[in-house]
Amino acid sequence: MLRVAIPIDVSAVARTASAAFALATPLRVGDVLREAVHEALGPRAPQDKRDRAVRSTLAGLRDGSFIVEIDGKRYADPDEIVVCSGTATLRFFLRRALRAA
Repeated sequence: MLRVAIPIDVSAVARTASAAFALATPLRVGDVLREAVHEALGPRAPQDKRDRAVRSTLAGLRDGSFIVEIDGKRYADPDEIVVCSGTATLRFFLRRALRAA
């Protein structure tokens, strides 16, 4: 389980003059996954390692190797939209059963 801080979309609040965007931010699942990879690797990870990890994570989601659960709702497409507030909790699930060793 990973927890990712979700930024407030200040430009959406200003454009729409709606406080709703200050309470919840709509993001693509792929953007949340990018933040999760950065969180998991830490701030001292080399940029090329971060880039490779993001690419392989997005590719795995696209090809159906796993699904991700964000705040209790499951997603299988990085282009889907998720609405988060404050902190998002992510859990990853493989689509196939692991063989016993």
